[in-house]
Amino acid sequence: MSFTFPRRLARLTLAALLVAPVPLGLPGTAHAAVPCGGGEGSDPPAQRGWALDRLAPETAWPLSRGAGITVAVIDSGVNGDHPVLDGKVVAGRDFGFQDFDGQCDLAGHGTVVAGIIAGRDGVDAAFSGIAPDATVLPLRVLDEIGFSDDESAPGRIAQAIEFAVDQDVDVINLSLETEDTEAMRAAIAYAEQRDVVVVAAAGNLQEGQSQSSTVFPAAYETVVAVAGVDEAGKHVGSSVRGSFVDVAAPGFNLFGPAPTGDKYFFQNEGGTSFAAAYASGTVALIRSYFPDMPAKEVRERLLATTDAPPLGRDEEVGTGVVNPYLAITAVFSEKSPRPAAGVTPVGEPADPAATARLVALWAIAIVLVLAVALLAGAPLVRRGRRNGWRPDHNNA
Repeated sequence: MSFTFPRRLARLTLAALLVAPVPLGLPGTAHAAVPCGGGEGSDPPAQRGWALDRLAPETAWPLSRGAGITVAVIDSGVNGDHPVLDGKVVAGRDFGFQDFDGQCDLAGHGTVVAGIIAGRDGVDAAFSGIAPDATVLPLRVLDEIGFSDDESAPGRIAQAIEFAVDQDVDVINLSLETEDTEAMRAAIAYAEQRDVVVVAAAGNLQEGQSQSSTVFPAAYETVVAVAGVDEAGKHVGSSVRGSFVDVAAPGFNLFGPAPTGDKYFFQNEGGTSFAAAYASGTVALIRSYFPDMPAKEVRERLLATTDAPPLGRDEEVGTGVVNPYLAITAVFSEKSPRPAAGVTPVGEPADPAATARLVALWAIAIVLVLAVALLAGAPLVRRGRRNGWRPDHNNA
């Protein structure tokens, strides 16, 4: 069985079901009253997916597997019963739903996202997360139904962001779109103040929407905005583009753990939700290997170590496709600024005034050398003339 997620799931269901305020604080467990499965899914393919072949996270694992890092997944909840998520998901929180500690996922979206970020390796040959030793904090703000325009949705998401920050998470993954509000801006600023890296999907193009639309929270300056690419490394047509796009990751023809049993859901269309998850996993690797690195420098490192597009940064893939191995192993000089994101440095641009001074100094030096040569040669010429020396006109 193949499962396709509604293309507008993240944005539209946000506004529908956040109806009941929930007091702050981690709730108690209550998993028996309502089934939390979101479908059975399908068997995994015999070979691992192209996304893992493309990113090759295992090349970074000898140095970093994401140990000690907690990633908040603000989404439709995460069901940790799947074997690749067993023991990976801690008690979180529901925002506006029945109390399940964030571990009820009727949509299946959040479970796939969590699996891509931190799924165990070695369970299925075809699948693993990017940072298999990282931990997931599930914060449920979506459900599988209820498409409306509840204006309180951005506030609920903002509340989840602030809650995640207060739980001392290291990374926040936002595979969703919402509105630009004062509450959202304050929540993102709070995350930056507390040194948390926020990663968000660049957004999926919808009917009637311009491909250059500005999408939030991805468009906030301190948020890593992630676009999608296909197997050929090309920009996925449904992935929103714009100057706010920072990096790209696999976002087409993907699969991840289903929220029930040991099967997998498949996404056969473009989806920046999952591209964001691959980037969040890479950030988890960085934060684990460089535990004292500030969030700003983590973002800079992520952007500076991508597989860059031929002409440098652009509005489709930002600085390029994330590269887990380079994100860990790249060495930057402490005496010079880090390379421009995705660009190999070729030296500082010339200062016109400095260039003019350099030319003048060389001119003076040449004149002085010629003057010394003339002064040194004059006695030799006079001595030669006294001794009868004449130029050899036959060889002239």
